[in-house]
Amino acid sequence: MSNIKIIADSTCDLSKELLEQYNISIIPLCINMGDKSYKDGMDITSEDIYAWSEKTNSTPKTAAPILNDVIEFIKPYVEDNKDIIFLGISEDMSSTCNVVRLAGEFYEYNKIHIINSKNLSTGIGLQVLKAATMAEKGHTAEEIVHYIVDDMQDKVKASFVVDTLVYLARGGRCSSVTALIGNTLKLKPMIIVSNGKMSVEKKYRGNIRTVLLKYANDLKENLLNADPDRVFITHSGCDDEIVEELYNFLKDLNVFKEITVTSAGGVITSHCGPKTLGILYVAR
Repeated sequence: MSNIKIIADSTCDLSKELLEQYNISIIPLCINMGDKSYKDGMDITSEDIYAWSEKTNSTPKTAAPILNDVIEFIKPYVEDNKDIIFLGISEDMSSTCNVVRLAGEFYEYNKIHIINSKNLSTGIGLQVLKAATMAEKGHTAEEIVHYIVDDMQDKVKASFVVDTLVYLARGGRCSSVTALIGNTLKLKPMIIVSNGKMSVEKKYRGNIRTVLLKYANDLKENLLNADPDRVFITHSGCDDEIVEELYNFLKDLNVFKEITVTSAGGVITSHCGPKTLGILYVAR
């Protein structure tokens, strides 16, 4: 049995089944709604977030885990003298990695390895699963960290399409005027993650089904040259029919061994809103 423990934060958006299959543990971020704080993926759902946001005309605030909670979380692995590999949301987006770093310093523990994923959602998840797979195969913690950071990270391609600009506007990530014009014109931006930061790659126009099919087709050439191990479809409440259509699109490419559909967690949902969808993969 490997002496390596793989830990990620809740923004990796991996399903419960994948977490159990690969023995991955999750540190939840905080979602603050008014004067109440919740733990992402534990005591709040996306539906709760949508309902609160519509009622209050605002979006939740998200925050890194509480340091004392992380100290307690890693304690059993420190006591077992395990090599801990933590993969967290981009440090340009959150201080989560630093909180885990401080928890390791609290124990003066030198067998904790912090990987800034420079990504979000299953863009982190792809790295987490690779780390877990390498640990199962007997690689050392140093070999895993080296591979993820130096060989894989820049090849992880994360993008998603946002159905409504309302949530981005409420969270201060675009102006209310931009959101009003964009929603009136049915503009739906494709947002990409590059070197840990988000930016708008292009803008689509139309209903969400038409837009998502255009988005998938725009990725087609790159998908045909992707690493075949796995591709993710990660979404926040898209209609089953649309998800199935995109699943079949990816299946018909005859590239991927695994096409995995996951639901976006509370942090992504809070910032992007309902019917956001991304296709995430690793380039060759």
